[in-house]
Amino acid sequence: MSSKEDILKKFRANVREKFDMPSLDDIKAVTYPDVLVQFIRMSENVGGQVLEVEAGRDINQLIRELFPDAKEIASNLPEITIATRNPDTVGRARDLNGTDVGIIRGKFGVAENGCIWVPQETKEKAVCFISENLVILLPKSQIVNNMHEAYKRIEFNDYGYGTFISGPSKTADIAQVLVMGAQAARSVTVLLLPE
Repeated sequence: MSSKEDILKKFRANVREKFDMPSLDDIKAVTYPDVLVQFIRMSENVGGQVLEVEAGRDINQLIRELFPDAKEIASNLPEITIATRNPDTVGRARDLNGTDVGIIRGKFGVAENGCIWVPQETKEKAVCFISENLVILLPKSQIVNNMHEAYKRIEFNDYGYGTFISGPSKTADIAQVLVMGAQAARSVTVLLLPE
């Protein structure tokens, strides 16, 4: 018997009382009177920027206004006509290095923590992490209250990969110094789209 199995055997032998797993239906998760207001507040609290896009607004022009110095813009979204790189047609993920702005689509947002579910819909998912600035297009009607609701909505496509993104990349050390944009996008802008 391995030392790991021996240790686990000792733990199991000393269990005094067992409990049934709680029903997930009994969990009273947090809800909000206005999920959109809470989502915006939490997104900004984690360092993101949220803009509500008016109906009829040209998204390409808006992105150009937000990032006037961007030279390399990566996206495979058909409505993004300003893209200079397509993550579906690059040879390797590292070919996206030097991307100033990556533009992707989120499926839904979570008011509880400001995160957005982003399933992989490009050949090279690196666009989500290698871009200096990330823009996420999100229908404003697709905001749920909490992670319990979010997990019920997760679906995987043929790539079998997805991630939650909440604001720009962050890291903190033992001295409690928070650094934004340390490992991935330095900024995240969520464009809330009308119906």
